[in-house]
Amino acid sequence: MAQEGQQHPLNVYFWIWGLLFVLSGFSYMVDYLNFQGMTRWGLILLFMFLKAGFIVAIFMHMKWERLALKFAILLPPIAIVVFIALMSIEGDYTYLTRIEFFGESTFVPEAVHH
Repeated sequence: MAQEGQQHPLNVYFWIWGLLFVLSGFSYMVDYLNFQGMTRWGLILLFMFLKAGFIVAIFMHMKWERLALKFAILLPPIAIVVFIALMSIEGDYTYLTRIEFFGESTFVPEAVHH
């Protein structure tokens, strides 16, 4: 007998919902405990990526998909992030190189020179 569809147990969804609630609480605690600097942003990004990963894996049913479909959906955004990082690194290099060769005064807007 062929199986028409697959039914996932509801307790998986309830557990993930609870976990998302707890991770959101941790994210709010970062502000409440007044973390600053890289610790603050590192924790916020960590909780954000964890929540996004659970949502995609469970609520969007990515956990139960074939590997080829996972790659087709997840690799393009990963490639975009890598390209953005490379452009950011090159932009910093170009900016710092121009400052070194032309001087910092060439990058100050004219309105500042009153």
